[in-house]
Amino acid sequence: MPDSIPTARPTPEPNSTEVAYGRFVPLQFLHLLKRDSIADVELGDFVEQEMTLLFSNIRDFTSLSESILPAENFRFINSYLSTMEPVVSRHAGIIDKYIGDGIMALFPGSADDSVRAGIDMLHQLENYNQGRTRAGYMPIRIGIGINTGLVIMGTVGGHNRMDGTVIGDVVNVASRIEGLTTDYGTPLLISVHTLHAIQDHSIYCIRFIDRLLIKGRYQAQSVYEVFDVDPEPLRLAKLETLRMFEDALAFYYLGRADQAQSLFQECLRIAPDDRVVRVYLDRCKEFARTGHAPGSIASGMKIGWRNEYSVGIRAIDKQHQELLLLMSDLMKQVSGWGTRTGVCLDNIAGQVNLLFSSEENLMRRYDYPFAREHLKQHATFMRFFAELRSEIEANERGRYFLLFRIQLLLVDWQINHISKSDLHLGNFLQRAGVS
Repeated sequence: MPDSIPTARPTPEPNSTEVAYGRFVPLQFLHLLKRDSIADVELGDFVEQEMTLLFSNIRDFTSLSESILPAENFRFINSYLSTMEPVVSRHAGIIDKYIGDGIMALFPGSADDSVRAGIDMLHQLENYNQGRTRAGYMPIRIGIGINTGLVIMGTVGGHNRMDGTVIGDVVNVASRIEGLTTDYGTPLLISVHTLHAIQDHSIYCIRFIDRLLIKGRYQAQSVYEVFDVDPEPLRLAKLETLRMFEDALAFYYLGRADQAQSLFQECLRIAPDDRVVRVYLDRCKEFARTGHAPGSIASGMKIGWRNEYSVGIRAIDKQHQELLLLMSDLMKQVSGWGTRTGVCLDNIAGQVNLLFSSEENLMRRYDYPFAREHLKQHATFMRFFAELRSEIEANERGRYFLLFRIQLLLVDWQINHISKSDLHLGNFLQRAGVS
């Protein structure tokens, strides 16, 4: 008699108590913790996995709330949050918590879910504001920040009071990025990690905005604007000026704010409502006054190994050191229009293949639980390296633009990858006895 085919254990239907608890602790949260019921959850339960975090806040909420009565305040907050909740759910998101007027949402599926949710939230806000205007109220504005990476999700607290939460650097960076939306006057910003995690970034309107320095991190985190929901004239103007804007940013970040200023001024002529351009024009004016360009990376163009980059695995550390040296050599060649650029690119390609092959073999040998996510990052690097190589070989853009692209796509990516993903892998391998 053939063996019976095992069937998956069905998820039990929640009873009325579970439904009531689900309004405070999302049922999806329980499922991610592999618990069928809130009664099964214990203090210290946790799961580690890649997620995308979305933070959203109402701008100038404190001033707005102080101008209305407390009862009106709660009606307003609940009206707004009730409008946004189904948008997050529609895109496979989980609202982890409400923080006053703010929303913290988790997207355990794809990063695209979070970006589409952010875009949809801004569309929904337009409809919501139309209703506020008809009722005689001022429209509101929101900021949304999104970041992707490994997080630890679990329960914290004491035996009499515990809560579900998400812990990790990913959470802090997402919150920081949301705060930047106020600085730049743009509603939706994503991290470079989210940019790399989405399936096809060309289907969105995206442009580089800034390099965010995070306390305790050695390399800046690139931040990007998603401007799909901009009014059509502004969106089209941003697309028209995109190449000029990129060239201006390259000049600015490589210490040539004087040359950047004229390009930013031309961008502003075409897109007078582009607030990001105005921010950079103000920075250029500060450079003219003080000789200092905020955020410039010109002084940090020397790429070198730091002991802090070590992941604790000698073979991998040695390969990382070699790769950074080769990237430094490439920048020198491009900076001086050297004749060895092709050789440098070939050397980098060979070293990357050696490094990634070594890491992937170790992941398979020791059954690294996050190998799939790690391999996706390797594939992203290879795709961007191929794009950069084509740009360098085509020789259609200025050397400042190419140097800035090398900094963003190779150097920043590599050091951030070492200090996060490779360090996580290194810690895992050391616990397995690898040194």
